[in-house]
Order: sequence, then C-alpha cells, then structure tokens
Amino acid sequence: MTDTEHDPQSDTRARPIAHLRLKAALLLLFTGALVVGSVLYLLYARGAFEATQRLVLVTDDSEGVSVGMDMTFSGFPIGRVRAIELAPDGTVHIAVDVARREAHWLRTSSIFTLVRGLVGGTTIKAYSGILSDPALEDGAERPVIRGDVGAEIPMLMASARELLGNLNALTAQGSELAEVLSQVRTLTERLNGPGGALAALMGDGADARQVAQLLRQSTQLVRQGSALLSRLDAIGAKADRQLFGGGTDAGLVPEVRASVGQVSGLLQDARQTLTKVDAVLAEAQAVGRNTREATTDLAALRTEVEANLRKVEALINEINRKWPFARDTELKLP
Repeated sequence: MTDTEHDPQSDTRARPIAHLRLKAALLLLFTGALVVGSVLYLLYARGAFEATQRLVLVTDDSEGVSVGMDMTFSGFPIGRVRAIELAPDGTVHIAVDVARREAHWLRTSSIFTLVRGLVGGTTIKAYSGILSDPALEDGAERPVIRGDVGAEIPMLMASARELLGNLNALTAQGSELAEVLSQVRTLTERLNGPGGALAALMGDGADARQVAQLLRQSTQLVRQGSALLSRLDAIGAKADRQLFGGGTDAGLVPEVRASVGQVSGLLQDARQTLTKVDAVLAEAQAVGRNTREATTDLAALRTEVEANLRKVEALINEINRKWPFARDTELKLP
C-alpha cells in the first residue's frame, strides 16, 4: 500500500464519540436508580414501610433466634423479629414488629411458643384459641413457651434405657415373671392330670377324692329328698280326696257338713221342745188344780227331749267315728 492510498478503518478509530461523558453519566444514574429502586422494593416487600405495632416476647433462652426471622400464625408470617436484648433480670426480650393489618389475630389470651426442632431452624408461633377476647395492645409483653426437641433426646434415651433394664429384669432367669410362668405350667399340668380342676384347686388327691365322694352323697340325698317330696305329694293328694272328695268318693268334709246340718236341725227341734216346756211350765204355775194332767204332759215332753238328746249324741258319735284324726276312746273288755 502506498502513502497516497486512504484507510477507512483508521479514520473511524480516530473519530471521537459524541457526548461520551453525558452517556456515561446517564448510564451511572440509571444504574444507581435501579439499585435504589431494588432496595426500596425489597424494603417494601419486607414490610419496612408498613405500619406495625411492637410485641415483646420474654424467654429465658433465645438460642436459635435471629433478627429478621418471622413469627407465624397458622403457618402465615404476621410479624418479624426486630431486636433481641438481655434484660437486667437475666431474661431475654425479643422485640417483634407485627403488621397492623395482621394484629387482629393476636388476643390477650394468645399463647406464643419458641420451638427448636431436630431438622430446620427455630420458629416462633402464635396461637389464639378465643378470637372474641380483647385485642393485644401495642408494646405488650408476653411469656414464651419454649420447646426443644433435641433437649428431650437424652431424657428419651434414659427412659428407653430404663425400660430395657426393666424388661431384662422381668425376663431374667429367676425373676418374678419366670416364677409365675413356672407356677402356670405346674397348674396346667395339674389340670391335665388325674382329678382335673378339682385336684388343682384342692392341692391334694385325697382331698379331691373326698370332695368327689361328698358330691356323690349330696346327689343321693337330693334324689332321696325328691322321692320323699313325691311321697308327701301323694299323701297330700290322698288326704285331699278323703277330706273333700273326688270322683266317685263323697269325702268326709261333705259328710261332716251334712251331719252338722242334721245336728243343727235336731238342736232346733230341741229348742222348740224347750219352748213348749216353758209354756207348759207356765200353764202349770197358772193352773195348779190340774196337777195330774200337767204331770202327764211333762213326762211326755221329758221323754221327747231325751229322745232328741239321744239322737244328737248318736250323730256326734257318728261324726267322731268318721273324722280322720279322731281317736277311738272306747274300751272293749274281753
């Protein structure tokens, strides 16, 4: 290439960029605005510009708690830890900012927990059982119920170790459980042996045989008692037939009733006769002159009364003879 020839690329490199400083300043301003907008958006997203109220949680150990962690209610974040400080009395005060729009979930009866799990970080949770209670005021202090799953592992291991020791003591040779099983085996052998359950209960074969013999004797006594009751029933039925009659038998009670009716009739006749005697006596007192005739009438009446009395006596003797429980008092001489 000669000196007289022209190079277009060298002309372009040599030409300056118009308004280079202005463009660089605008680029820097845009980048700064973008960074500031991003920071402002992040602050807005984190609730930095949202109205909040302060809640102070009091605990004895804040291990695992960090500034910026959320406080959840039913799994939703409603507050954020803003500060952690140690009080003069040795307790830890955790300052939580709760959004005003979420503060209505917190009541005076709400419970706050600080749980540190085996997997994952520490969480702060709020529980409100009665939503009709008064709302929690701004700046309120509430105790925190702390739960550490990892701290319970040594206790669980100690309990498991104690349980295993008890199981080993129960299943060891010569333990109470082994003795009980031995006694159960002995009882099973006795139940399967001669005498069965009776021999196992009595503990001695002779006593079991005596009990079996006593049971057999009791069975015989029951049978004899049943036979005796049957005989007594038969005797009672026979007595009923003899007293009250049945079928073709007339019975003693109807005969006695008839005899009593006859006695009543005879007594009625005797009463009438005595009435006549009273009338005759009255006439005898009134009429003294007819002594012989009155004497004759009195003799006839006396004879009639004696006849009626003899009839009554015969009827009474007949009743005594027919009555089943009467005793024969007649003496028979040879």
